[in-house]
Amino acid sequence: MNKRFVKGLIAAGLIAAGFGAQAHQAGDIIVRAGAVMVAPNESSPNIVIPTAKGASTTINLGEFKVDNNTQLGLNFGYMVTDNFGVELLAATPFSHDVSLGPLGKIAETKHLPPTLVAQYYFGNAQSKVRPYVGAGINFTNFFDNKFTNTAGGRLSDLSMSNSLGFAAQVGLDVQLNKKWLVNASIWYADISTDVKFKLDGAAVKVKTDIDPMVYMVSVGYKF
Repeated sequence: MNKRFVKGLIAAGLIAAGFGAQAHQAGDIIVRAGAVMVAPNESSPNIVIPTAKGASTTINLGEFKVDNNTQLGLNFGYMVTDNFGVELLAATPFSHDVSLGPLGKIAETKHLPPTLVAQYYFGNAQSKVRPYVGAGINFTNFFDNKFTNTAGGRLSDLSMSNSLGFAAQVGLDVQLNKKWLVNASIWYADISTDVKFKLDGAAVKVKTDIDPMVYMVSVGYKF
């Protein structure tokens, strides 16, 4: 997939050269839409629970594991100058399966991760290929958290706190003509959440770092 995409960008660059496209300039509004995948790099303390309610022996279940998910991504950019811009990343809600050691899939969660960044675009208004970097903040709202495996009724009342953290990106726009472009971008988001639930009726809180890499391939239009 990566090789095909690189070849596609090269071809798009050649097409752009033939059309004499004009790249981004101050005042442009850029809307991009495409596929965006969230790939968590999760980390949590090992979860240790009694083998049964009231038992003195325990079992180490390991860390929470969170699977990848792909959704429709949208981002909205505004060029403040020919080289500086701001961008908001949005998407349809992501849905993740959460696994825990020998229990396998244990829960499901959904989240929305709007991310706002300030960007620097390399090149100038005549450049048809514009690499860029960005940095800003991410807010992640978790919702619809639920256990799918309650370990025989021992687990209940799952919730996950929202997160506010740092975000960074690198990306590349290839102009096809005066209005249309193709884009590839990679994001990193610092996402931490307190996972709260009840084990045998007792409250438990586990801080979990999600810290995903986010990959997006899109088509853009300039206004």
